[in-house]
Amino acid sequence: MTGSTHAHADAPHHPVFVGKVREQLDALFPKYPTKQACLLPALWMVQEARGWISPAAIAEVAEVLGLTPAYVRGVATFYTMYHLHPVGRHFIQVCGTSPCHLCGSDEVLKAILGATGCGELGATSADGRFTVVEVECLGACGFATPVLIDDDFHDSVTPERVAGILARYP
Repeated sequence: MTGSTHAHADAPHHPVFVGKVREQLDALFPKYPTKQACLLPALWMVQEARGWISPAAIAEVAEVLGLTPAYVRGVATFYTMYHLHPVGRHFIQVCGTSPCHLCGSDEVLKAILGATGCGELGATSADGRFTVVEVECLGACGFATPVLIDDDFHDSVTPERVAGILARYP
């Protein structure tokens, strides 16, 4: 998601699947048995281009792939990796499962919420820089507390390391 253009919820929809993005999608079709099988990559392309997947973008994906908007929305809502509302330039996921909780993930989360100015889970900082969520598992129980910022994995995060880590994300 780094480098993407983040549209706001009230911004008009501009088609995503034009020019190079359409060429990238078209290049995927021969690699999959059906157009429907390209749904996850198509949703990812929208999110990369816009920062989130709006209802209008869901309709566009449905049209391009010959699916119903309800089907596309059902898939998009199933996966936690897709954002169905605007998020900050940097999306922060903090593991909150039992092993991480026992190792202090609550304190890491408090430090991140305070340092980003988000204040609460799911909120975006006033400057539009960060959105913070707690996730069920980042698959790194041996490196508690893991934090994923955009596509960057940070392991063994402590409250003391939070400021230094966040400084890398303008």
